[in-house]
Amino acid sequence: MSANQKVAIVTGGGTGIGKKSALALVEHGYSVVITGRRLEPLKGAKYEAGKAGSRILTVQTDVGDPKAVKALFRKTKETFGRVDVVFNNAGYGGPRIPLEDLTFEDWISVMNVNLTGVFLCTQEAFKLMKTQTPMGGRIINNGSISACNFEASVMVSD
Repeated sequence: MSANQKVAIVTGGGTGIGKKSALALVEHGYSVVITGRRLEPLKGAKYEAGKAGSRILTVQTDVGDPKAVKALFRKTKETFGRVDVVFNNAGYGGPRIPLEDLTFEDWISVMNVNLTGVFLCTQEAFKLMKTQTPMGGRIINNGSISACNFEASVMVSD
């Protein structure tokens, strides 16, 4: 890696906004670590980058798992020596069922990806960014518009 090479981590990088963001970062000269729970979409994103895919590292990661997130940042440091941008993009909406039918396990799964994952990745990013030269970096947290569009109506009968 050259002294000017920037490094980014994109969670949820195998599909959608994450994939498009990772490909844009690579196009602008970044080395990019893309993560996700499913390896096949990560491989597809790397393939889609063509020759620039040589600057993409795919790391299958469940961002809700502290050990997996620590391993992700360890692998990033071993491979590229630093991280300049972390794009917390992984998200999960859970099953499309009525709230009263949502299991506690499904609830925890959603919280682990959408909240715990952001916390864990941000925490590890801080640790690495504080030790590198130059120190610092950027952390971007992506959220869903559905977080702002929640309406609940309950019918109560006597």
